[in-house]
Amino acid sequence: METTAHNSIDERIVRFIGRHHVLTLATSDDEGLWCSNLFYAYDKTEGRFLFSSGDDTRHARQMRANPHIAASVVLETRLVGRVQGLQIAGTAEPADDAGRRIYLKRFPYAAVMELQLWQLRPSQLKLTDNTLGFGKKLIWKRL
Repeated sequence: METTAHNSIDERIVRFIGRHHVLTLATSDDEGLWCSNLFYAYDKTEGRFLFSSGDDTRHARQMRANPHIAASVVLETRLVGRVQGLQIAGTAEPADDAGRRIYLKRFPYAAVMELQLWQLRPSQLKLTDNTLGFGKKLIWKRL
């Protein structure tokens, strides 16, 4: 297990994030826990995930009530030696105009939609990557 505790995220984690486009978001409030699958764009400069979610969704209501969230991105495979998955902990908040530009660059068709963009600012990332060795984990924590 390699742990990095500084602002620079291991490039292997960044490459994994860039090869995917759907994350599973986990939110909670007094109603309980909820999971949602969402398209995301990754802002490498700011180290944040950008995603769209309407205000009327359960997970948006929960993010407003409790901004502490978790997420995961996974490579689906039946081959044990190819297993890769990213676990994320962080906070959610509405995204800014720069985030909107990044999201629309990745998903230009979303320009015709009424977007309510959010950002996930990670406080911790953990990539399990069996291509680096069985059970190999790369961990990053925000200082």
